[in-house]
Amino acid sequence: MNKELNKPPYLMIGILFIGAFVSFLNNSLLNVALPSIMVDLEIKDYSTVQWLATGYMLVSGILIPASAFLITRFSNRSLFIASMAIFTLGTALAAFAPNFAFLLGGRMIQAAGSSVMGPLLMNIMLVSFPREKRGTAMGVFGMVMIAAPAIGPTLSGYIVEYYDWRLLFEMILPLAIISLILAIWKFGNVMEQDKNATLDYFSVVLSSLGFGGLLYGVSSASSQGWDDPVILTSLIVGGITLILFIIRQLRLDEPLLDLRPFKYPMFTLAAMIAIVNAVAMFSGMILTPAYVQDVRGISPLESGLMLLPGAIIMGIMSPITGRLFDKFGPRALAVIGLAITGVSTYMLANLQLDSTYAYIVVVYSLRMFGMSMVMMPIMTNGLNQLPTQLNPHGTAINNTAQQVSGSIGTAIMVTIMNSVATTKGEELMSGVDPLSLTETSIASMSQQALLNGIQYSFYVAFAINILVLVLALFIKRVDTRAMASEPQTRDLGTATLSQAESK
Repeated sequence: MNKELNKPPYLMIGILFIGAFVSFLNNSLLNVALPSIMVDLEIKDYSTVQWLATGYMLVSGILIPASAFLITRFSNRSLFIASMAIFTLGTALAAFAPNFAFLLGGRMIQAAGSSVMGPLLMNIMLVSFPREKRGTAMGVFGMVMIAAPAIGPTLSGYIVEYYDWRLLFEMILPLAIISLILAIWKFGNVMEQDKNATLDYFSVVLSSLGFGGLLYGVSSASSQGWDDPVILTSLIVGGITLILFIIRQLRLDEPLLDLRPFKYPMFTLAAMIAIVNAVAMFSGMILTPAYVQDVRGISPLESGLMLLPGAIIMGIMSPITGRLFDKFGPRALAVIGLAITGVSTYMLANLQLDSTYAYIVVVYSLRMFGMSMVMMPIMTNGLNQLPTQLNPHGTAINNTAQQVSGSIGTAIMVTIMNSVATTKGEELMSGVDPLSLTETSIASMSQQALLNGIQYSFYVAFAINILVLVLALFIKRVDTRAMASEPQTRDLGTATLSQAESK
């Protein structure tokens, strides 16, 4: 790709920020609203309505691998306008959906449109700022990427409490239209194109079957059981096709997803940490609303307000973390952030039926504070080690890994929660005379069973957090001066790597 620009295109980045904000906001916008949607659309199974959240991330995870090709092949302007138009169409369909099928379809179309926005914005940021200043720039990007999903539950809680859940989409629609109009009016091009780049359609099929099969199997297992033939078939087919996808990428001259960034150790380590950390982060955004609403009986509005301080903290901390990264490097930030996240996750695993409102707010906010110190520093450090022409593939790998691992991790956590809750419920019921049961006692036992499931899931998240903390100890700061002096190729067709890789 072309070299860093002398003057960053702030107007274009601002337009991208609007589009990226509304698309990232949709990742978690429905989490608090799921119970209300279940009642309104008469959905009996939580695993079914959960597809509104996990399905959105799944489609993004399937399509993001193609973002490297799209960013290379098409101009910034045409790519963003097309993506924003698709996203706007999906938003309109979801807002006026007459049933669950149309609502889910709208969400899928939204995801198809938004899948390229994050990678496109990240690539424009990478070519617009020198490596030694990327921490601050990516910190601002992180404010959008992390804070927008964190604000979702609060906004959703307020709207569900006082209005209809459809307003969640109706309010996004004008923002999407404004972003689309601004892009048509003022959007430009700052990255080079390779009009000879080709798309390997078989790779698209393999990635769709691989990621889709794995997520469908994991998500459906919570209601149908892991030994169900359909679930086992889905998991096996998904695993095999994902392996075939990886093998094919290694053999193609122009792969859909170039895996050569994994030759760079800090990028590989950053990707591993991001994958494991995404499991803990996205699952927490599902488990916490489940606790406050279904166990404690707290209203959607109060539930959303409970999560607001954490969202504000993440928004404030992300640019600050970026500046600290430029000054101190990634390891200190990651270790401190993961230690704080681990302690707060352990505290969430010990929530009780009578835990105070203030306690929940403080612990959740502390967890968000810790996470705000982790994701962008390690991601920026990993991308800093890549030659410029591998940036699109590096960002595609990072975004794919986070979306898919977040989706699968959330599904696994919900499966664990439901499984433990069912077992605990049967255990509580087994020692009670059925004739003595009342609605109050049944509700009390159900709350206790669900609490046990949520506690167990947070303990699993705590174990995952410890694993990430150990990995963070091996992070080394990339020498941006050495990387800046590397010879960079401008031959996008062959994508010849720098001399450092050819050694």
